[in-house]
Amino acid sequence: PFDPTAINYGSDYTEGNAWQYSWFVPQDMAALVNVMGGDAATVTKLDAMFDHDNTGLDYSHAEDIAGLIGQYIHGNEPSHHSAYAYVFAGAPWRTQARLKQIMDSQYHSGPAGLAGNDDVGQMSAWLMFTAMGFYPVTPASGQYVIGRPFVERATLNLPNGNRFTISTEGLSDAHLYVQSVTLNGRPLNRTWIGHDEIQGGGELHFVMGAEPNLLWGTTAAERPYAMSAYGR
Repeated sequence: PFDPTAINYGSDYTEGNAWQYSWFVPQDMAALVNVMGGDAATVTKLDAMFDHDNTGLDYSHAEDIAGLIGQYIHGNEPSHHSAYAYVFAGAPWRTQARLKQIMDSQYHSGPAGLAGNDDVGQMSAWLMFTAMGFYPVTPASGQYVIGRPFVERATLNLPNGNRFTISTEGLSDAHLYVQSVTLNGRPLNRTWIGHDEIQGGGELHFVMGAEPNLLWGTTAAERPYAMSAYGR
């Protein structure tokens, strides 16, 4: 019988299982949300992955499987975009909470400070992007999905001579939710920023708070690129 938690080399999936690979459609997350049954069903399924009870499961035979949060596996790359999937289902505040959970549990300054093999720097790259507040879920789209920042201020000195700064207001352990975002002083209600906007220089500013803003970035028009239309 099919077991969505099974991880065996040479079987249905490589270095993962159905829980992780079910979300591996970065080029068309809108279609995935539609197939899942819509926004609410997608959020429920994502929560089920992160909150899965792994009692009785043994992955000691698979050295690449590390850093588990339920059936989310941060120690291996196929899961790395999954926390951002909530954004595509109109629930960016759920992404913000999951990113805090991952950062707190999977990164520290000790000898084993990374959850898994830093393949081609991916484990570190996820940290750097996420710390700044955005992540390239679909790299070829030219967009970065906005999550939430973990640093008060960071400046990118770009090859073209421009500077792009990420700044925050009210950032703390208790203030994990985005209240509002501005780009170069103008309100930014969409949940993505373009590569060209970063290259142009300027400032991306976050205001953080203790309660989620359930109105920011939730409509289909405010969601990141996908090959299919949202809501079909």
